[in-house]
Amino acid sequence: MATLFCAALLPALARAAEAPPANVATNAAPWMARPLSLEDCLNIAFQQNATVQESRQDLAAAHGVSVQTRAIVIPKVQAVGAYGIVEQGAVDKLEIPPNPLFPGGIPVVDPGDQNWSTEIRLVQSIFEGGRMLSSLRTARLIREQALAQYQAVVADTATDVRVAYYDVLLGEKEIVVNEASVELLQRELEDSQRRYNAGTVPRFNVLRAEVELANARPKVSRARNGYRLAKNRLVNLLGYDVPRDVWEDIPLHLTGTLDAPKFEMGVPEALALAIERRPELVALRKAEALQREGVVSAKAGYLPRLQGYVGYGARKSNFSSALDDEVHGWEAGVQATWNIFDGALTRGKVAEARALLEKSEIQSADAARRIELEVRSAYSTLVESWEVVQSQAKVVEQGEEALRLARARADAGTGTQLDVLSAQTALTEARTTDVRAKREYAVALARLERAIGAYVPATEARKAKTASP
Repeated sequence: MATLFCAALLPALARAAEAPPANVATNAAPWMARPLSLEDCLNIAFQQNATVQESRQDLAAAHGVSVQTRAIVIPKVQAVGAYGIVEQGAVDKLEIPPNPLFPGGIPVVDPGDQNWSTEIRLVQSIFEGGRMLSSLRTARLIREQALAQYQAVVADTATDVRVAYYDVLLGEKEIVVNEASVELLQRELEDSQRRYNAGTVPRFNVLRAEVELANARPKVSRARNGYRLAKNRLVNLLGYDVPRDVWEDIPLHLTGTLDAPKFEMGVPEALALAIERRPELVALRKAEALQREGVVSAKAGYLPRLQGYVGYGARKSNFSSALDDEVHGWEAGVQATWNIFDGALTRGKVAEARALLEKSEIQSADAARRIELEVRSAYSTLVESWEVVQSQAKVVEQGEEALRLARARADAGTGTQLDVLSAQTALTEARTTDVRAKREYAVALARLERAIGAYVPATEARKAKTASP
C-alpha cells in the first residue's frame, strides 16, 4: 500500500512544481518567475520593505538632529548688514561755536538722514556651563540610539519575512498532502465500486468511500486558499506591488525547506545574550544616557556663558552726509552673559531633567524584565515544537505501513473497509502534523533568535553605520 500511496503522491508533487497557472498574466514582473531562497527574500525585504525604508529615513533624520546638537562647539560666521533712513528733523547735527582761529566759522557737521553698516564676524563659544562637551556626547548618543532603533525594525522585519516564508512552504506542503489523500480516496472509491459491481461488497462500502472522498476535498480547497493568502502576505512584506492582472494566484516559487537545525543554547546563555544584544534595550540605554546629558544641559543655566569674536566691518561715516563716505576696520572682543536670577527657570528645567532620567531608568529595567519573559516563553515554545518534531519522525512511516497492512487484510478478507479508511485518515493526519510541526519549530526558532537579539543582519548594521557619520 505504500507503493500505492507514493503513486498517488507523485502527481501532486508534479503539480506543485509545475509552471504558473494559465490564468496568470504572462507579462508579470521578473521576480515572479525567479525561484527565491530565504536569503533572497530577506535581502529584498531589507531593500524594499516600507517599514525598513521608513526607519532608514528616521536614521537619516536622527543624523540631522545630531549635527544640530553638536553645532554649539563649532565656530559660526555671521554676516550682518543694515540700512536706515530718518526724518530730516530727527537728525542730530553737531554745531561748533565761533572760534578766533576760524574767522569764517566752522560749518555744522551734518551726518545726513541715511545710514548703513555691514560686518562679518567669526563667533566662538568659549564656555557654556558644560553644554559644549555634553553636546558632543549627546550627538553621539543620538546616532547610536537611532541605529539601535533601526536594527530593531530590521530584526522585526526579518522575523516577519521568515515566518511568512515558512507559511508559504507549509501551504505548499499541505496542498500536496491533501491532494495525495484525495487521489488515494478516489482510488479506494473506484476499487469499492468495482467490488460492488462484482457483488463482493455491499453498497454501504461505496457510500462510505464517497463520503470520505467528499470530506477530503474541502481540505484541499482550504489548503489552496491558505497557500494563496500566505504568498500575498510574503509578497507584501517584500515590498512588491502585485500586478492587477494577476487575479487568482501569485506565481511565487520558493526554494527553501521547513527543516531547521536544533537549537543548542541553554536558557541562561540565551537570557544573557538578550540583555546584551537586544536593540530595544540598547536604544533604551542610549535614551537613559541622553537624559543624563539633559541634566547636565539643564544645570548649565546656573553658570555664565562666554563667547569670543573677531570680525571686519564697514559703515557710513557719522560726520558726513555722503553715503559713500565710509569707515572700516577690524574688531575683536569677548562677551559674557550670566543670568543671576532667571525666575527659577533653570531650577524647573533641572527638576524636569532629573524626573525624565528616573523615568528612563524605570523603563530600561521594565524592558529588561519583559525581554527575559519573552526569551523564556519563546524557549519553552521551541522545546515543545522540537519534541513534537521528534515524536513525528517515525509516525509517517508507521502510518504508511499501517495503511499497507490494512489494505492487505482487506484484500485477504480478514479486514474491513473501515480499517482501510481509518488508516488512510491517520496517515493524512500524520503527514499534516509532521509538516505543521516542522513549520512550528522553524517559526519558534525564528522568534527565539529575535528574542535574544541574535538575528540582526550584520550587513544591514554596517550599512546603517556607514550612512550615519
